[in-house]
Amino acid sequence: MSTSVMTTPTAASAQGGPPAGTVRLTFPRIVKSEWIKLRTVRSTVWTLAATVAVMVGMVALFCLMITAGGDGGGQHGSGDRPNGIIAFPIAATLASLAVAVLGVLVISGEYSTGMIRSTLAAVPRRLPALWAKGVVLAASIFLVSTVAVGISLGVMTPWLSGKGLAPDLGDSQTLRILAGTALYLTAIALLAFAIGALLRHSAGALATVLGLLTVIPTTFAMIPWKPLQLIGPFLPGNAGSMIMSTAQTGPVSPDAVGAVLGPWQGFGVLLGWVAVLLTAAAVLLRRRNA
Repeated sequence: MSTSVMTTPTAASAQGGPPAGTVRLTFPRIVKSEWIKLRTVRSTVWTLAATVAVMVGMVALFCLMITAGGDGGGQHGSGDRPNGIIAFPIAATLASLAVAVLGVLVISGEYSTGMIRSTLAAVPRRLPALWAKGVVLAASIFLVSTVAVGISLGVMTPWLSGKGLAPDLGDSQTLRILAGTALYLTAIALLAFAIGALLRHSAGALATVLGLLTVIPTTFAMIPWKPLQLIGPFLPGNAGSMIMSTAQTGPVSPDAVGAVLGPWQGFGVLLGWVAVLLTAAAVLLRRRNA
C-alpha cells in the first residue's frame, strides 16, 4: 500500500518556497535567471578574463614601448613620444574582439544547444527574455571593462609618471577616453548580441561581427572609391571608436573624404546600429519558431 502526499501551500511555505500559485514571472526574475546562466558558462569566464588580460597587457606593452627611448623629461614628455592615454583606444580595439565573441555566444549558444526552447517556454512573451539577456550582458561587460581600465591605469600611472607621460585625470579628454573605453566595449558586445540573435548561428554571427568590425573598414579604407569613403566613417567600429579619439591621433587630412564625427556623435552612430539590429532581432524573435 502506498501513500501519496500532496504538498499544500502552507507546506510549501514551511519548506522555504513560495506558496503555490503565487509565483509571478517578472522582469527582475528573468534577469536573475539570465545572470545565473551567463555566470555558469565557461565561455563567459574565459572571454571576460581575456578582455581584462588584453587590456592590461596592451597597456603594459605600450608603456614599455614609449619609455624605451630613455628619460622623457618635462611635464608633457619630450620628443615625439605620446601621452600614455592613447594606449587605451588601441587596447580597447583588441579587447572588442573578445567581448564580441561573448556577445554572440550569449544568444547563439542557446540556439545551438536547443536551450532556447526552454527559455521561451518559461517566458512565453519572448521579448522580456531578449531584453534580460541584453541587460545582463551590458552590465557584465561594462563592469569588467571598468575594472580593466582601472587596473590598466594603475599599471600605467607609476610607470609613466616619472617621465611626465602619465594620463592627467584632471583633463576632460582623459576622462572621456577612460569612460568611453568601457562604453565602447559595452556597445560592441550589444552589437554582437543583436547579430547573434538575428542569425542564430555562432559561426555565422561571429564571422559577420568580426567582418563588420575589422575586414570591411580595412577594405573600405584601401579602395579609393568615393562612395565607400563616404560610408566608412559610419561603420560601427569606426564611428564608435571616436569616443576614444585623442588630439594625438593627428589632424584630419584636408583631402579626406567623408564625414568627420565628433566623439559623442560617433558613439551615437554606434548606438544607432545597436538599436536598429536589436529591433530587427526582436521582430524576428516574435515571428520565427525557436
